[in-house]
Amino acid sequence: MDRIELVHQIESALSEALERPVDSLSEDVRLFDDMHLDSTSVLEVLMTLEDSVGVEVDPEQLEMTDFATVGSFTDYLLRQMPAAADQAAG
Repeated sequence: MDRIELVHQIESALSEALERPVDSLSEDVRLFDDMHLDSTSVLEVLMTLEDSVGVEVDPEQLEMTDFATVGSFTDYLLRQMPAAADQAAG
C-alpha cells in the first residue's frame, strides 16, 4: 500500500470514528487540534486501521508525536506495515 492509499484509509477510519465525513486531508492537518480526536477516537481509528490495512499497533509503544499530524501518523503506520517490516528484515 502506498502513502496516498494509506491517507485515504486514515480518512475512512477518521470518518467512522468521528461519525462525520472526512476527506481531502492534507498531511499537515493536526489530528487532535484540527480533527478534535480524543483517546477514545484514537483507539477506534487504530482498530479500524488494524482491520482495513492489516497493521498491528501496540498502544503501549505509541508516542504522541506519532499522532501530531496526518503525515506523522501516516509515517508511523508505514513503519508498522507488515511489508515494510519484511523488507527491513530481508
